[in-house]
Amino acid sequence: MTTAWTLARRAHKMNPSVIREILKVTERPGIISFAGGLPSPQTFPVAAFADACARVLRDDGPGALQYAASEGYAPLREWVAAQLPWPVDPAQVIITTGSQQGLDLVGKVLIDAGSRVLVETPTYLGALQAFAPMEPEPVGVASDAEGPDLQDMKKLAGSGADAARFFYLLPNFQNPTGRSMSEARRADLVAQAAHLGLPLVEDNPYGDLWFDQPPPLPLTARHPEGGIYLGSFSKVLAPGLRLGYLVAPKSIVPKLLQAKQAADLHSPSFNQRLVAEVLKDGFLDRHVPSIRALYKAQCQAMLAALQHEMTGLGLTWNTPDGGMFLWVRLPAGMDAMALLPRAVDRSVAFVPGTAFYADHADPRTLRLCFVTASVAQIQAGVAALAQAVRDMTQLEAA
Repeated sequence: MTTAWTLARRAHKMNPSVIREILKVTERPGIISFAGGLPSPQTFPVAAFADACARVLRDDGPGALQYAASEGYAPLREWVAAQLPWPVDPAQVIITTGSQQGLDLVGKVLIDAGSRVLVETPTYLGALQAFAPMEPEPVGVASDAEGPDLQDMKKLAGSGADAARFFYLLPNFQNPTGRSMSEARRADLVAQAAHLGLPLVEDNPYGDLWFDQPPPLPLTARHPEGGIYLGSFSKVLAPGLRLGYLVAPKSIVPKLLQAKQAADLHSPSFNQRLVAEVLKDGFLDRHVPSIRALYKAQCQAMLAALQHEMTGLGLTWNTPDGGMFLWVRLPAGMDAMALLPRAVDRSVAFVPGTAFYADHADPRTLRLCFVTASVAQIQAGVAALAQAVRDMTQLEAA
């Protein structure tokens, strides 16, 4: 007899990550991948973790291996609160299992089925996936090189029962575009959101990865009671630890904490103590500059390769001032999804941009990650991508 499993309605709205599916392709030998949003393994401080691991196990091994408080390890929460550029009580900090869990908790606590949620155009695919089980209505706010269009935000924010539950934003070196929100846009956006009563959910996993100048003050720092702030240790230490944090107004911390307790009781105790040990004595002040220097050099290599290989092909791209990504737009009539298999045939992979839109996707866009490939691979991969573009141009002209 066959057992019939009945899926919940929300399960039908869950979709596989386009990026994860593309990453399977990149496992083929010889593929140069600009697809994954993976930090460079060259930046992982293995020796520092080895030393910290020994100290944690020596000093309090049983405590590090035991169940712990759902809020997180107190010294780590205190460190988070102290390093933020506005006054934060450690009681407002919840350590999460990656910042991705922070998005999940926000969705569970703030979204009802059919709730309107505003996002940038385009936005982080993982956020759309985290919110999807709660069955919201995600709405893309028109955006330009400086960030969201405030008139469009005002138009879409709604009011009363139709008001958007929050506006999800990545102001610094955004995934997928690599753009950063200007100081003027940040100031105006926060003022307008406060006037509208529109909560902001600020995701900042890339904010420390600036090349020459740090980004402007976070949105949440300008109106702490109107924002939830998400951070991550993945991009500055190691993603395999799966540790991030959430900072919220005290009025909603209890509900977020209850959602956290229901999800996993607490993030791994050992990992939290390990990170707290590594972070002692200003480690990031010594470590992060080396990440910035590496990523800046690789970004410059990709921009130079694009200029050399793509001139005359009708593509446009931006120039990020930090982070891990840049955003490319193909010439009129060309589709990035159709280009991908041709690129893979030439041993290079990218992520088509359509996955990053809540609505009205632009099929001509694609995301390139410049941090995991070497300079030589970047040069070879961009040359291969240019040839794939030529192949498609010739096919369309035939």
